[in-house]
Amino acid sequence: MLVSIHPKKMKLSELMSNNKKIVLFDGAMGTQLAEAGLEMGGQTNLSHPDAVSAIHRHYAECGVDIIITNTLTMNRVFIESNKVGVDVREVNLVGARLARTAIYDSQYVLGDIGSTGKLLKPIGSLLKEDAYETFKEQAVILAEGGVDGFIIETMFDLGEALCALRACRTAADLPVIASMSFNTVKNGGRTIMGNSARDCAKALTQEGAWAVGANCGNIDPSQMAVIVSKMREVHSLPVIAQPNAGKPRVVDGRTVFDMTPADFALGIRKCIQAGARLIGGCCGTSPAHIRTIADLLGR
Repeated sequence: MLVSIHPKKMKLSELMSNNKKIVLFDGAMGTQLAEAGLEMGGQTNLSHPDAVSAIHRHYAECGVDIIITNTLTMNRVFIESNKVGVDVREVNLVGARLARTAIYDSQYVLGDIGSTGKLLKPIGSLLKEDAYETFKEQAVILAEGGVDGFIIETMFDLGEALCALRACRTAADLPVIASMSFNTVKNGGRTIMGNSARDCAKALTQEGAWAVGANCGNIDPSQMAVIVSKMREVHSLPVIAQPNAGKPRVVDGRTVFDMTPADFALGIRKCIQAGARLIGGCCGTSPAHIRTIADLLGR
């Protein structure tokens, strides 16, 4: 455990309820692992725990408030349908431990929960009840691992996000953040399933999220500010913005995100001006990007 840098740690719920504070999250894990020549995904918690721990630590040293576990798609449905070859319980417990042991005493850990990778009925084959149970199982394990709350992110189907939110709220009495991925800012901001930013914010708020917002997607940081403003129109909860380091581009058959930390910070500033109070980075962001945001906040 790293040495404490603050004498006393408030509850996560208190931190998130402080309307005057900008809460800083970490940046990407998957693309950082890829840059190190490792496989992206929670399975690296077991195959290369030192690499995962080192990335967590680099973000912690940037002065962030919150670190997110490397467990995005480590739910039973995704693991089994994609033949990932890891045990649900083990990979999530180790993911929580790696994050907890990398942080300073003043920082918090959120258990990361993402999509099952399957579409809900009637469009797809996954029953809502089965989605709920797989999310609940993962949330219970992450809570046992000592996370301070949950973040449901990179969701493109509002129905699946609501299943995950209900599951997390049942699994433990911990704060839950719900974040959607948007494909466009047109028509009020839309996910690839057609869910609008306003509808997502309204439904997730009514279901009991502590904060709602956006991450990843096919939009840049400045465009995410538009999504933030749409969500702010329908609720007063904290809004989270975790954009990618620019829009993804394919170069020599490889997806790259090449927005500089300085340009990324300009987009984040717009997100804050639009009303985002929880900020961080998604695909392509690095400790350098997050450190630039910390500098922007005067950390």
